[in-house]
Amino acid sequence: MDKQFEILSKEIVYQGFFRVEEYRLKHTLFGGGWSTEIVRELFMRGSCVAVLLYDPDADKVVLIEQFRAGALLNPDKAWVVEIVAGAIEEGETAEQVAYRESMEEAGCEIQQLMVINEFYTTPGGSSEWITLFCGKVDSSQVGGIHGLEHEGEDIWVRAVDFDEVYLMLETGEIESAIPIIAIQWLALNKQKLKQKWGVKTTGELPIT
Repeated sequence: MDKQFEILSKEIVYQGFFRVEEYRLKHTLFGGGWSTEIVRELFMRGSCVAVLLYDPDADKVVLIEQFRAGALLNPDKAWVVEIVAGAIEEGETAEQVAYRESMEEAGCEIQQLMVINEFYTTPGGSSEWITLFCGKVDSSQVGGIHGLEHEGEDIWVRAVDFDEVYLMLETGEIESAIPIIAIQWLALNKQKLKQKWGVKTTGELPIT
């Protein structure tokens, strides 16, 4: 199949804290030929970064919690447990954002940084593209309230034992997709990661 699409028109239908664009388009079909014209609204989120902050010596994960408008239809769960994340601004690299957001949102200085994966979060309606990192930190002084006041951020930060973090995932206390992906990755790769970062451990070979 020769995969093609054609944008017939594009219009900004909303510009506020976020932007929504409307597209008229058509695309080739798996069975041959072209689709009829379709109209889709696209939430323009752009490229973003998320960072799983992990202290391999203490075996702790840095979690943040904040109010999220996207969860307000379920009032009991409007405060969401997450990991550090933020948008890539013009002129920034994903790595620079990882270091910046870790300080702004959690007061954490990253000692080593590695990419876990890159992926779309909700490609059915959003352009958001995530680069997911794991960052080595010292969690001994982690905690308290962080965030930028001028951005309306009110972020509660805590360092949590990995076993407790994984239990939070299993019991549904962590319900956001990005931290779920990151924590599951860490569960599969924790021993190898410790070896890669020079933490004394036994078991598997280091990841490359």
